[in-house]
Amino acid sequence: MGTLQIDALVLGAGPAGSAFALNLAPFQKVVMLEAAPPAAMRIGESLPAAAGKLLADMGLYEAFLQQGHQPAHLNISHWGSDLAIEQDAMRNLDGHGWYLDRHRFDCWLQNVAQERGAALLRQSKLLSFTPAKSNPEYWDAVIAVQGKTVQVETRMLIDASGRKSLMTRQLGIARKATDKLVCSWLIGRDTDNSAGSSHISAEAGGWWYSSSLPGQGRIVAFYTDADLPAATACNHQQGLLQRLRQNTQLSACLDEYGFVPRQQHGYCAAHTAVLEQFAGSNWLAIGDAALSFDPLSSQGIFNALYTGLAAAEAASHYDAEAQAAYVAELNSIQAAYLHHLRVWYQQEQRWADQPFWQRRNTSLTPA
Repeated sequence: MGTLQIDALVLGAGPAGSAFALNLAPFQKVVMLEAAPPAAMRIGESLPAAAGKLLADMGLYEAFLQQGHQPAHLNISHWGSDLAIEQDAMRNLDGHGWYLDRHRFDCWLQNVAQERGAALLRQSKLLSFTPAKSNPEYWDAVIAVQGKTVQVETRMLIDASGRKSLMTRQLGIARKATDKLVCSWLIGRDTDNSAGSSHISAEAGGWWYSSSLPGQGRIVAFYTDADLPAATACNHQQGLLQRLRQNTQLSACLDEYGFVPRQQHGYCAAHTAVLEQFAGSNWLAIGDAALSFDPLSSQGIFNALYTGLAAAEAASHYDAEAQAAYVAELNSIQAAYLHHLRVWYQQEQRWADQPFWQRRNTSLTPA
């Protein structure tokens, strides 16, 4: 097999990589590499109401609605006070957001990208890449596809590999984490109807999040720092459930819904992290590979879609000006995110003397 010549090689086929591909593929040759198929269950299932406009910009909104994801109508929070604060989507000018079936959502985006002309290589990975000898504006890459080696010449490399930032790490670009947040989560089922509701509840060692999922499912997640005792105690389902029972406010809500946990538990990183460089000579980083958000922001998937679209626009006519504009856009996103994160965390002062909250009061305070 000869060298495959393309315009963009995308490392990763999650929401960011697929968003990039489906926006650029109608005009240029795009190949996505997928190391493993979308997981049947993963953290990161909410999409804010503002995403509706973004999906419309990409020509996806009507098809998205047909996917039947669960509307997010009501959020109940115990944050900064023992009083419950209810936020109804009816008060939002953009309407309601959604709780996603992530497997369905990710597969749908991949299918749209392929329908628009992108190639998806499954069970594939990037082995190496170097500036092309024949043309310094291109890359010579070697990829493995289902055990076979393929030579690729590509104009652009796109890092959409998530928090691992696999491609940009090979370029020697550092990734800076600003905290140690981790998540312990479990899946269950509500026996009474609670469709469209979510909960956020702060406690001394961190905070809890729960939301309904399609088919009367429910996710319950606890966020704390990896080096705190609470993380060790909750890195298995039994410990997580024991701590959940100590949170009387959230436990009462789950009892009202008749919540029954299943044997589905996970533990993952959830910290804020930023790549020291978002773009360079014929390469771009998008989604979590560029900026990883604290789940408190509920902006992870939105950011993946937005940066995928922005990167596709930059890659369509990539030059110094397009690169600078993309970097400026991501710097703006990062600044706005950190500002809002600081505001959100500093609303909670009930446990200001506890390590988890002390760290956020210190690290998120402007210099």
